[in-house]
Amino acid sequence: MKVKCTSLSSPRITMKVKTLQQLFLPTLLVLSALTTSSAKPTDIASEVIAANTTTADDSSQQPTANLILNVADNDTAATTETTAENAVNAAYNGLNEIESEYRAEYAKKMLTYMNRSVEPCDDFYEYACGNWKNVMTEHQSQHKRSNLIDIFYSLGEAIQQLLENERVPKADFPYKSELKLAKRIYKDCVAADLHPLKKSEVYLDVIKSIGGFPAVDPTWKPDNFSWFNMSAHMTNYGALGLIKEEILPQYPFPPYFKLPDLGFEYIVHSDNIHTNSSKELNEKRMRNYLRLYGVDDEQKIEQIIGDIVDVWSAILNITNKFDEDMAKCEVMSAIYGEDTFPLWDSYLEIAWNGTTFELGDDEDTWPCHYFYNKLDEVCNEHKEAIANYFALKFIYRMDARLQDKKFQTEHCNMMIQFVLPHLLDQIYMEEYFGNEIHGEISDIVNEVRKSLREILEQAEWLDEKTREQALLKEAAIRPHIGSFENKNLTDRLIREINQFNFVEDNYELNLVNLYKFRTMQRRFNGLHHKEYDNNTMKPLELLKGIQVNAFYYNVDNSIYVMAGILHPPAYHKAWPAALKFGTIGYLVGHEFTHGFDSVGAHYNSVGAENYWWSEKAGKVFNEREECFVNQYNGYEIAEIKRNVDGNQTKDENIADSGGLREALSAYHRHVKELNLSPKEEQMPGLDLTPEQLYFVGFAQLWCASYKEKHYWEELKNEHTVDKFRVLGAVTNIEDFSKAYNCPVGSKMNPTKDKCRVW
Repeated sequence: MKVKCTSLSSPRITMKVKTLQQLFLPTLLVLSALTTSSAKPTDIASEVIAANTTTADDSSQQPTANLILNVADNDTAATTETTAENAVNAAYNGLNEIESEYRAEYAKKMLTYMNRSVEPCDDFYEYACGNWKNVMTEHQSQHKRSNLIDIFYSLGEAIQQLLENERVPKADFPYKSELKLAKRIYKDCVAADLHPLKKSEVYLDVIKSIGGFPAVDPTWKPDNFSWFNMSAHMTNYGALGLIKEEILPQYPFPPYFKLPDLGFEYIVHSDNIHTNSSKELNEKRMRNYLRLYGVDDEQKIEQIIGDIVDVWSAILNITNKFDEDMAKCEVMSAIYGEDTFPLWDSYLEIAWNGTTFELGDDEDTWPCHYFYNKLDEVCNEHKEAIANYFALKFIYRMDARLQDKKFQTEHCNMMIQFVLPHLLDQIYMEEYFGNEIHGEISDIVNEVRKSLREILEQAEWLDEKTREQALLKEAAIRPHIGSFENKNLTDRLIREINQFNFVEDNYELNLVNLYKFRTMQRRFNGLHHKEYDNNTMKPLELLKGIQVNAFYYNVDNSIYVMAGILHPPAYHKAWPAALKFGTIGYLVGHEFTHGFDSVGAHYNSVGAENYWWSEKAGKVFNEREECFVNQYNGYEIAEIKRNVDGNQTKDENIADSGGLREALSAYHRHVKELNLSPKEEQMPGLDLTPEQLYFVGFAQLWCASYKEKHYWEELKNEHTVDKFRVLGAVTNIEDFSKAYNCPVGSKMNPTKDKCRVW
C-alpha cells in the first residue's frame, strides 16, 4: 500500500504506509465533529447521539420551543439576581407577543448562568458561565455535563412521551411494528430492578463463554485463556478490554484502533493511578462487583484488585515509552523492527464475521506492532489478572450505574435512543424538522460562507495559486442541514431490528443482545461494504439528524448541521441575530474552517486526497499553526496538574478561532444589509451590546461542569477542555477586546499579537 503522507512544510514527500493507523495519519479527522464521545451525557453511547422530538401547539413557534426551553427548571436560581430579573421582565415591544415572552424568559436563563462579579476582561469563561454548574438541572450522567450536550436531556422528554404511548406517529408511519418493539424494550427496562445492581447469571454465562472469570470459577484454567480473543469478543458487546475499536469514516469503513483506556470510574495514567481519588473509586468499583458475584474473602478481594492494578502499571510502562501517542508508537515499531502482531486476523473473525478489507498491496495494515507485542507479553504473564479485569469490565458495561432509582426512566430512554437511533431519527425528521427552521439555518450558512470566502480572498499570506485552490474548494462545499438522506440504507438499518429476539421479562438477556445488535449496526458499513460503493456509502453518523452535533466531512467536502443541535443554547428563531450568529453561526463557521486546516489541506474541492497547498503557503500555515500550539500548551488544567495538549487540539482550536471570526463578520454584514437597530438586537435585561451578546452566546455553548475524573477522560480528546475553548478563542479576537474594552495586557487581551490562521 502506498499513499502520500505529507506535511504542510514538505508537500512532496512520499512514504510507504505500513499500518492502517498510518494510512490516515494525518487524516484521522476526515470527519470532524463539534463534540466527541467523552462529551456524551451518559455512558450508554459509543458516539454522541441525541434523540430530538417534541410537540408544538402553535405553528407560529419553532416546533420544539415548548419542550426545549424549560425555563421553569431554574426558576429558583433565577431569583438570585432581583434587580436584573426586574429588568428582564420589562416589556419588549419589538417582537410579537410569543417571541417577546420567549426572549425575556431566555434572557433570564442566560443571566442565571453568569457570574457577573467577575470582570469579563479577567476571565470571560467565569463571567459567562460561572454559575451554570449551580443552576443546571439534575440528570443521570457518567461524564461531564455541558450546556450544549444537555440538549439531549430536554429532547429526551419527547421520546419518553412517544415510548409511553402519550403520543403516536402519523397514520402512514412505515415502521409501526419496529416502534412497537422499541416500546416493549423500553417498558422491559423501566420494569427491571436496576438499582442497586444485582448479580446476573446471564452476564456470567456470557463471560464464561468468551474467556471466564477466575475469581468466581475454580475450574478456570490459564492454558485455555487468550487475552486477545476475550478482548475481541468484548468489543461485540461494546465493552472495552484492551482493544479499543473505532471505525474509519470513509470507504470501505474498516476498523482502526486507539490505545485502550485503563480503569473504571477513572481512566488511569501513570500520574494518577495511585492518587487518592483514582485509587479509591476504581478499587471501590472492583470491590463491589467482586462481593456481588460471591467473592467473600476480603484478603482475596484485595489480592485480585492489587494484581489488576499491577497489570495497569505494566501496560502504562509500555505506553509511556511513546507518550501514549500512536504516531510515536509507529516510529518505535519501525526503529525496533517489530514483527507484525500475529493475532489481527483472529480479530476480524471474532468481531467482523471474517470480513476482509482491500486496503492496498502487500503491505501490513495493522497498528503499532511495538505496543501490541509488548502488551501480549504482559498479558500472557498475568492471565488470571487480565481475565478478572475483563470480566469486571464486562459487568461494568452492563451496569446502569444509576446514581438513584429516580433516574431509571431517563436511563431507559437513553438506552433506546442508543440502540435504535435510526428508528427514532426517522420519527423526528418526518414530524418535527420543519421547512421554517431549514430555511433560516440555510440563510445563516450562506452568510457565514460569504465571510469565509472574503477571508480567503483577503489572506495576504496566501500565494495566488493556493488561494485559487482554496476558493475553488470553498465554492464546492456542500451544506446539509438536518441530516444526510439515504432512504434505502436507513430503511435497511431500521428493519434489521425485526431480527432481534425479544424475551419478555428478561432485561439482562435483552440488554446483552441489544448491545451486540447495536455494535453490529455500528459496523454495518464495513461489514457490507462490498454491496455498496464509495459514492453511495457515508458514515452512519451522517444519517442521524437526531444528534447534537455538526460535522465537516473531508471525503465529500461537505458540512452537516444536524437537526438535533438546532435548539437552545445553539439556536432559537426568536433570538436576535447577534445571539444566532454567536451560537449556530459560530458552529457553522467552525465546520467550514475544518476544510482549511492541516487535515483539510490534504483533500481537494471534490474530496479527493490531494495536497493542494504550495510549499510557501504551507510553511506560513505551519508558523501560524505553531502559534496556536504554543498558546494552548500554556493552559494548565489545575484540577489534574496537566496542561492542554496544543498539538493534539490544534485543528479544533483553529476551527474555533476561524468560526468565531467568520460568524462575527457575517453578523456585521447581516445587520448592515437589514438595517437592524440596536434595540432589535437586545435580550431584555442583559444590558449587553449586540457584540457583547454575540460573545456571551458563544461562551455559554461551552458552559460545563467537570469532576476530576472527567478531565482525565478528555486528555486524549482532540477538543480542548471547554473553559479553554472559550478563553483561547476570545483572546485571539480583536473584536472581543473592543466589545468589552479590554486593555492590552489584561488576561483576555494579553498582547496585540494574536494567533490567527483565518
